[in-house]
Amino acid sequence: MLTRKQHELLMFIDKHLRDTGFSPSFEEMKEALNLRSKSGIHRLITALEERGFLRRRAHRARALEVMRLPEATTPKTKEVAPKPEAPSFAPNVIRGNFANNLPASAARVAAEAAAVHLPLYGRIAAGLPIEALRDNGASVEVPLALLGNGEHYALEVAGDSMEEAGIMDGDTVIIRRTDTADNGTIVVALVDENEVTLKRLRRRGNSIALEPANARHETRIFGPDRVRVQGKLVGLLRRY
Repeated sequence: MLTRKQHELLMFIDKHLRDTGFSPSFEEMKEALNLRSKSGIHRLITALEERGFLRRRAHRARALEVMRLPEATTPKTKEVAPKPEAPSFAPNVIRGNFANNLPASAARVAAEAAAVHLPLYGRIAAGLPIEALRDNGASVEVPLALLGNGEHYALEVAGDSMEEAGIMDGDTVIIRRTDTADNGTIVVALVDENEVTLKRLRRRGNSIALEPANARHETRIFGPDRVRVQGKLVGLLRRY
């Protein structure tokens, strides 16, 4: 059993040896233990030698050797507690199906903003002119991207006279209402106030030609007072 001072000195010497490779001087030991004289250090070293903790090497200065340490202070292999595993990364995913999370009223407004319903007036001849059905209460949903400014309506194509312009039998054409059109524009033309047809408009002097886009059909020529433009083609819808 060591006294407190003996224990302090032994630990100081051991640490000094491990840090520097040689034992401390008597002056260093005196200051470390806060003693007034070196004689107190001599007495402590003698007591540690007698108990087998220290050994002095003969004929050598500053030649103390630590033989053993008290069991309570013997360095032991530290058991390093395993570091807690970092929590695995779990991304906070926000699902992108925002439309389903909208209130019903907001979803309805969004849907209506993306498309509009145009009146579907009936079938228009892309072959021989036929009378248009003015309004049978039907409508067609049209993306806003197909529309510009102005009033629009829809007509269903009947016949193949405009197929070389990409307009096929059964297509739905989107028409912007207007009573004027540039030369070469595809228009809805009212002939003699009772026949409606979809053709390319050509002005030839005082005459108006309604040209098909199919070599199997003939161009029809009318006086200016017999043809009235009712709209021009701005879009086309096709179902497969």
